[in-house]
Amino acid sequence: MKQPADGRPVLFGEVLFDRFPGGETVLGGAPFNVAWHLQAFGARPLLVSRIGNDALGRRIRERMQAWGMDLSGLQLDSSHPTGTVDVHIENDEPRYEIVEHRAWDYIDADALPPAAGSALLYHGSLAARNPVSRQALLALRKRLGVPAFMDVNLRPPWWRADDVHGWLDAARWAKLNEDELDVLAPAGGDLAGRAGALRERHDLDLLITTRGAAGALAHDRDGHVLQVRPPATDNLVDTVGAGDAFAAVTILGLLHRWPLQTLLERAQVFASALVQIRGATPERADFYTAFRRDWNLT
Repeated sequence: MKQPADGRPVLFGEVLFDRFPGGETVLGGAPFNVAWHLQAFGARPLLVSRIGNDALGRRIRERMQAWGMDLSGLQLDSSHPTGTVDVHIENDEPRYEIVEHRAWDYIDADALPPAAGSALLYHGSLAARNPVSRQALLALRKRLGVPAFMDVNLRPPWWRADDVHGWLDAARWAKLNEDELDVLAPAGGDLAGRAGALRERHDLDLLITTRGAAGALAHDRDGHVLQVRPPATDNLVDTVGAGDAFAAVTILGLLHRWPLQTLLERAQVFASALVQIRGATPERADFYTAFRRDWNLT
């Protein structure tokens, strides 16, 4: 499996707040969550996104600054508000409205930060829903000239199959969940066979399929098919952000050139730990201490 050069990861895309019916707001967005974990693991991520010149935008800057994150990729928008997702509860089930025309839809290609010393570029499919940010992503990819990690996140109606397959064609590594595999992979055959066919179609070095409580499955270019399962736990609290946690440690493993089995096991262990606390981004640095020690990151 080809490995990235030494350097820092660059993450492109949405940073937003989930807004719940009772008025609670929770900070998130897959690129932000992944960058948060990578910062805690000492990877010095650069998050490229855009926030509104408003109270929510100031909260994002303050939280990133307190966590020691690089703010140079965070653009400020006086015309569009900070990103939000309205969460509606219907028949005890949440429904999400990813509000459009928010600041992260308008990441400006002319305002991209310098990004010397980059090792890889992470992005999802949601970040390219607006033509403005899509052009910025294309410009950033050309400027960096580094391999891409594609995190598939199909959020109706904000995706088209041709676009997603195009981004996968341009990626070296990719992650998706089992439901997304059902949508994108050829019909027929078992899960492993369909995932292998999707990896082959897009000539990926690595394709990871996350499966929730069933763990994850990985296919690499050398024909290896590896599987991990989560450790048993009776303390499930919140599964929000588990996939982002898995992606963050996968990227960490690529940067540190961990063997694939080691990478998968560590990603699964970390994701399994995250679901035992509330929220996708732990605010206590000591949540990461044991992982940093065990993985020789200190």
